[in-house]
Amino acid sequence: MPIATPEVYAEMLDQAKSSEFAYPAINVTSSETLNAALRGFAEAESDGIIQVSTGGAEFASGTKVKDMVTGATALAEYAHVVAAKYPVNIALHTDHCPKDKLDGFVRPLIQISQERVDRGENPLFQSHMWDGSAIELHENLQIASELLDTAAKAKIILELEVGVVGGEEDGVANDINEKLYTAAGDYEHTVDALGAGEKGRYLLAATFGNVHGVYKPGNVKLRPEILKQGQDVAAQKLGLPAGSKPFDLVFHGGSGSLLEEIHEALSYGVVKMNIDTDTQYAFTRPIAEHMFKNYDGVLKIDGEVGNKKVYDPRSYLKAAEQAMAARVAHGCETLKSAGRMLAG
Repeated sequence: MPIATPEVYAEMLDQAKSSEFAYPAINVTSSETLNAALRGFAEAESDGIIQVSTGGAEFASGTKVKDMVTGATALAEYAHVVAAKYPVNIALHTDHCPKDKLDGFVRPLIQISQERVDRGENPLFQSHMWDGSAIELHENLQIASELLDTAAKAKIILELEVGVVGGEEDGVANDINEKLYTAAGDYEHTVDALGAGEKGRYLLAATFGNVHGVYKPGNVKLRPEILKQGQDVAAQKLGLPAGSKPFDLVFHGGSGSLLEEIHEALSYGVVKMNIDTDTQYAFTRPIAEHMFKNYDGVLKIDGEVGNKKVYDPRSYLKAAEQAMAARVAHGCETLKSAGRMLAG
């Protein structure tokens, strides 16, 4: 199927919230990892989200070019071609973008989508993330309001972060402290600034102890009830019935989370969960095994010629793609999106 239209993406998110499941959002950095994500979603019979970070986009443009917009555009255009061969709906998203990279990443990409929409086409990306967690909340929401306006005109959904995800990702490091938990007042300020969808749809990455990086199960101290509190605060402010879930929530930094914590978060309105650390390892693990097992073949040792069949990148990248796809499919099972594709 083609990349999800704005209408299909909205339907995906609505279905996820009403049925209490979430879509894995898989970070990719290359055509190989993008193919792995597509395969994983298809094998799980799940629609899904494929995303690229600022660092991933720069890497995808090549080590000589090192341009985020070029890399992101290239991956998106590739996805638009290849995804059409798969039976699932895929939305394209850009991950964490701090203030100092907005003009070199998100704003130019929104402009590209606006030009496409003006021609009667669909946007290049279906959503973009603005990460203002490193700045004061008022400024964060002021910038979010401006971005929401331009994104909505281009038929794009905005994601923003209120609170702080700890740990390190793409060179952005945050301390692990009380800011890992979004305060009740922060939810109120978000509604005041961005509304409840009438100004444009947005996803909210509220924080409840999330930490980027590698952690053993149980080491991340999550408090999913923070999400319920936020939904309750917003519902009351908007005059909605008790138990309403006005926010479309996003779960960042989930490596090492317990299954029951993940499922509790889904029940509070999480519709998207980022997965990067685990899929990186799944992709790299079979490559390492290949190199160890074929050491004499991948290296030309002592004047020998090596073995072309094992140093051909296809020989190990195929295994990497399949292993990462399996991890993506596992993520779909964990988040309960498996078997729920709209086309099914």
